Amino acid sequence: MTLVAGFAAVVLLILITWKVLAGARLSWDTFGVGFITATTWNPNTAVFGAGVFIFGTALTSFFALLVAGPIAIAIALFLTELAPAWIRSPVGALVEMLASVPSVVLGLWGILVMGPWVVSTLSPVLGTLLGWTPFFDGKQSVGSSQLSAVLILTIMVVPIVSSICRELFTNVPAELKEGALALGATRWEMIRGVVFPYARAGIAAALVLGLGRAVGEAIAVTQVIGGGTNISFNLFATGDTLGSKIASSYSSAGTDLERSSLVYLAVLLLVFSLIVNVAAQFIVRRVARRQQGRT
Repeated sequence: MTLVAGFAAVVLLILITWKVLAGARLSWDTFGVGFITATTWNPNTAVFGAGVFIFGTALTSFFALLVAGPIAIAIALFLTELAPAWIRSPVGALVEMLASVPSVVLGLWGILVMGPWVVSTLSPVLGTLLGWTPFFDGKQSVGSSQLSAVLILTIMVVPIVSSICRELFTNVPAELKEGALALGATRWEMIRGVVFPYARAGIAAALVLGLGRAVGEAIAVTQVIGGGTNISFNLFATGDTLGSKIASSYSSAGTDLERSSLVYLAVLLLVFSLIVNVAAQFIVRRVARRQQGRT
């Protein structure tokens, strides 16, 4: 039964991939590889390209991971090394509950609550402090933007990375930590010299897993990103991603070529996910080999 289940998963993945590739055939025959770098998406002229959406996916996912990574690791360290015993379970459960909130609910909260707060409070502060960078030039005037998408993705990534890191830090052998403290190391020196090196491979895998979560999200991002079709480094501007474009446009696509182009976006998303998973395996194995070499 387990053998059949394992093969069934592989067969299902192959069938999904074959169906998606078949759906993208028309767009592939029309645009070829140039579809990936083309930045025009115009149904009226039947010209389609994925460059804008690849850029939006990379930009929002990178900034979401940049913000969520340190927060998630800090939460995991607090719950395993600093927090009193009576508070660890409740706080840990509340953090993990974020992962169970439906993405459409997060997107609705982003429209009703977070968007107005970003416009009135956060964007003026970021514009003042970081306006000299291309990422925070000017001020956000509407609730929908790439910054709003980054914040929503951050909320979705934090519980995943935090939960994995918490398990990693908990499984660090107590004798290693106690030995470092006995030799005169401070608590932070023990964390930096023992906990982090021991869990390094797992932390890298957790961050890559969080990146995969951010790359593949569609519904919540669709609700808050604004649907722009321009390449802009400015996070206050609207934008779009691979997943959000597919979610927002597939049901309303007017021609076979447009539908096929949207499926072509799905192919790129599959390839992106494959690259992320291969990178995660590579990082974990490389760090694991280094640790084995040192021991």
